[in-house]
Amino acid sequence: MKRISHDAWATILGVVYLGLMTNFLVLVTASPLVVLLMTTDPALSWPLLALATPLAAPALTGAFTAFREFGRGEPQVVRSFLHGWKATARKSLLIGAVAAASVVVLLVDVRAVAASPASVLMVPVLALLTVIAVSTSLVALVALAEEPGARMRDIIKAALYLCVRRWYLTALSLAVLGVQFGLFATMPAIAIGLTCAPALYVAWANSRYTLRPVLDIEPVHDLEEVRA
Repeated sequence: MKRISHDAWATILGVVYLGLMTNFLVLVTASPLVVLLMTTDPALSWPLLALATPLAAPALTGAFTAFREFGRGEPQVVRSFLHGWKATARKSLLIGAVAAASVVVLLVDVRAVAASPASVLMVPVLALLTVIAVSTSLVALVALAEEPGARMRDIIKAALYLCVRRWYLTALSLAVLGVQFGLFATMPAIAIGLTCAPALYVAWANSRYTLRPVLDIEPVHDLEEVRA
């Protein structure tokens, strides 16, 4: 039987470390939102959740930065995460705040028109706008992680256009994140400790590929080629 090489073991351990450390760092930096989701009823605490959601946005850009740097051969996950968090904190908070406000307004509108005769037309439109708002925010956060110095207007315009143009990648990202949220609702320990980083990685990789027409992004290396 052929033995696994030292480099292969180092790569495997590096990937495991990337996942576990990213899970921990996301949990710490997004703790206000995580605690609210675990201790309150979202149907009743949604105003607090809307206020806490923007605080989780820098955690996502930190994770996306860690994924990118690991693909370049940088094994220092904590340093990469914190660098991405610090470099994007202000703009990612703004993106998160706009996304949260947009989703709240759209969902309130859905509830307001749900009992009216126009609901057959209005509810699907409002639901689609909600999905677009969430998708644009996700792609915008990935773009921000790639280009922290880019103008917000350019980031949002590119994210909005490309997330709709490459809707199939957007749909896959949202499906994976939806499964992650469902797992969090039923088994939060597993969702936080194990599956958070893989779900974010899929969303990051899809969104990063979506952004390739407008950003100078090198292809992501296969994990087998990454040096620890």
